[in-house]
Amino acid sequence: MTEIETVVNGQPYEGEVEPRLLLLDLLRDRLRLTGTHAACEEGSCGSCAVLVDGTAVRSCLMFAVQAGGCEIVTVEGVGQPQALHPVQESLRANHGLQCGFCTSGIVIAAVELLGDNPAPTPEDVRTALAGNLCRCTGYESIVDAVCEAAGRSSDRDHNSEGGDRR
Repeated sequence: MTEIETVVNGQPYEGEVEPRLLLLDLLRDRLRLTGTHAACEEGSCGSCAVLVDGTAVRSCLMFAVQAGGCEIVTVEGVGQPQALHPVQESLRANHGLQCGFCTSGIVIAAVELLGDNPAPTPEDVRTALAGNLCRCTGYESIVDAVCEAAGRSSDRDHNSEGGDRR
């Protein structure tokens, strides 16, 4: 067993883990953060994506011990039911989700993209989401949603900085 300390969705976590425990299993089984989905379990679908120190990673390919000392954000930490993240709002408004199985990974990939590129082109969005598989909606509504979210994010950032408050 190995002792790890990390922060998950703003909350400190400290515990012993088996050296081969996957980050995905720590999040889902121990912390009950089941928004991170286990699908292909070989890193090819993106459903298990989480942010580790701001970078989207496949939690099915990362050992929990590798996350020691890191800050982890799962889809549960991106927005709140009463205050969705602009990406979540836009996916809902643009019908960018259907069964929802891939949605958590798409949200994480989009949040990472908008953190790095606040004004992405549709091609930038397609490239950023290339590792996320959706079997239900097709991708156009998802791309539209992320582009729209970029505008919402910049509006929110602008307003939170004391800018234009209409």
